[in-house]
Amino acid sequence: MKKFRKPQLTIVIIYLFLIAVMLTMLVPYYWMLITSFKPLAEIQAYPPKFYVESPTIEPYRDLLEIIPMFRYILNSLFVCASVVIFKVFACSLAGYAFAKHKFWGRDKIFFLFLASLMIPWQVNIIPGFLLVKSLGWLNSFKGLIIPTMGWGAFAIFLSRQFIYSIPDDLIDAARIDGCGELRIYTHVILPLIKPVLATVAIFTFIQQWGNLVWPMVITSTRNMRTIPLALTVLSSQTSTNFNMLMAAAVIATVPMLVVFLIFQKYIIKGVYLTQLKG
Repeated sequence: MKKFRKPQLTIVIIYLFLIAVMLTMLVPYYWMLITSFKPLAEIQAYPPKFYVESPTIEPYRDLLEIIPMFRYILNSLFVCASVVIFKVFACSLAGYAFAKHKFWGRDKIFFLFLASLMIPWQVNIIPGFLLVKSLGWLNSFKGLIIPTMGWGAFAIFLSRQFIYSIPDDLIDAARIDGCGELRIYTHVILPLIKPVLATVAIFTFIQQWGNLVWPMVITSTRNMRTIPLALTVLSSQTSTNFNMLMAAAVIATVPMLVVFLIFQKYIIKGVYLTQLKG
């Protein structure tokens, strides 16, 4: 019996540690949520309470009256969806080329993609702004979307590594059946790389949803603001209205949570398949 107690005790300790970490990470979100329903009197009360005595929806009502929050959400969703769709398609296609095709300079070009990950993204701001300005894309969705589509080296790396593990026999069998490269990509490669596509989609969506600097640089009109820029402007205008700020933060967090819940099963499946292949 002693041989079984020690592993069981270790598993219990690991689960307790993971539960403690999970609760620690959830506390800020819980505080944000309850603060968004608190009146200002409860927020300013000392000591602070981890529950709401008199919940109210006034912060959400005042928020929607002050700023067009749903317009900013639609702007962010349109930008994020456009970049995600392009990166999922283009980066997986590039990963397929790097993993399963031999052409001149393949390894050198792939190395250049990896080397670009070491370049700080701040270096691209000024050249990117000058290029967007010369094209007349300031205060437009083209300026928000198209320049950010080119930053996909990490997604190409993930796609290439995952596709590299796919047996070549499947691709050769498809060629024998008369499939072209595009059909092999759509009917053989894409169904097998759903986990990595979901990972790329989640990472890209979260990155774009929280992107503040680029929209701040190229937009100056109110109608073109995205969620991060809207929250920044709101915090400067109503810095003492904490419940309204928390209400805006709650609304901004919901789309990220929904996207993660939709795609998390594919990420878990990808981790499981990676362990099996290892």
